[in-house]
Amino acid sequence: MTDTIVGILGLLTIVAIVVTLFKSKTQPAIAFITWPTILAVILVIGGRYDFAQIASMIKSGFSSTGPTAALFVFSVLYFGIMTDAGMFDVIIGKLMKLVGDSVVGVTLVSAVIALVGHLDGGGASTFCIVIPAMLPVYKRMHMRPTTLLRIAVLSMGVLNLMPWAGPTMRAASVLGMEAGSLWQTILPIQIFGIVLALVHAVFSGFQEKARGAGLYGRLAAEHGEVIIEEQTAAVENELARPKLFLFNILLTLAVIAMLIWDVFPSYFPFMLGCAIALFVNYGFTAKMHKKIINLHAGPALMMCSTLMGAAVLMGILTTSFVPDDKGGLAVAAAKTMELAAGSVPSVVRCLANLVSSALPAALGQHLPLIIGILSVPLALAFDTDSYFYGMLPVIIGIGQAFGVEALPIAVAMVVCRNCATFISPMVPATLLGIGLADVDIKDHIKSSFFYVWVFSILCMLFAILLGIMPL
Repeated sequence: MTDTIVGILGLLTIVAIVVTLFKSKTQPAIAFITWPTILAVILVIGGRYDFAQIASMIKSGFSSTGPTAALFVFSVLYFGIMTDAGMFDVIIGKLMKLVGDSVVGVTLVSAVIALVGHLDGGGASTFCIVIPAMLPVYKRMHMRPTTLLRIAVLSMGVLNLMPWAGPTMRAASVLGMEAGSLWQTILPIQIFGIVLALVHAVFSGFQEKARGAGLYGRLAAEHGEVIIEEQTAAVENELARPKLFLFNILLTLAVIAMLIWDVFPSYFPFMLGCAIALFVNYGFTAKMHKKIINLHAGPALMMCSTLMGAAVLMGILTTSFVPDDKGGLAVAAAKTMELAAGSVPSVVRCLANLVSSALPAALGQHLPLIIGILSVPLALAFDTDSYFYGMLPVIIGIGQAFGVEALPIAVAMVVCRNCATFISPMVPATLLGIGLADVDIKDHIKSSFFYVWVFSILCMLFAILLGIMPL
């Protein structure tokens, strides 16, 4: 079975997954498991792999997503405990007093929190900061959670250009230069993107207001809801702990600080936070702890199952094999840019070669522009490692044949693709974000795709205007 056929099969698999999700035929986890498994069987029948290699590919997928699954479970549980204890009721009350009935104020605050929260370059930690803090406010103001997600992902995409963020470091390693040097080149684009993200947030606020959002907006009137101006410190029920608000907010800040510190695995701060929160808020009572955990078991299981399905998807699509010392084949590291002779490239590497070969020769001189325009759709099909370690070297090689320098190609792929990082189902943090916001992946993509694409093209045009990218 040739690499071209494998690439075509990979493309068909991704299209099948997207169509299945958009038509609401099943849950994401099931789609992520079913279609890649069908692809795997076809590849085995075609002689591309054997079943032992397929098993290794699936294990490889789980090894990369396992820690994120633990983060999913315990972050959902932790924020569930904080909600039960009433911490967010106080925060919502303060935010509502700050912004009043200003829908635009809410969207602008959302963007600022996302921009500041993503300074560390961690998508999962940023979602854990933005979504739990702002989602209750959006519900109170009758605003769509898809709008919150779109504002967050555009802001995060711009901040993801920092030199310590994954995409910039990956692109710099491919170019053989320091990440800081690459960042200095794209810094003007990043500043423009930050301004654009804030403008988008204001625009989104006017959109929400036009459809009737707001404390006293048309949607509130239609639902016959009465808005109470003075919010109580916490809901008066058996789980609320209003007197422990200060402790809970300090504990949450400590958990976030541990995430940003990045010394421990990302899931450990939430595991430790859950344990402390349960003991302090609800005492040393196994029955009460079990009750709290059971309250949030459903959402945690749904999110975890989605990520486990994504592990199968990632493993089968992104795993390459390289020759080992024993004369066999071993799983290649994700950072492998050039595969040695005798290697078996992954499905997405074959797809990358297919995309590259499909570019018309007449457009070779305009390769940075073409790849910049295609970056957002391609982001839906490639995970970050495959995109930068698999596809970028291939595109650079093609560009060299037409006399196009590597740097403009890398800038186009970094800047334009970053805008779409957190709408891609191939990025685990995306699944965390939609889980926390309780939004279907199809609704998130439908709501964000057009805006993200326009956003990326505007950033690219700004880069061309500054001469960073050739026309």
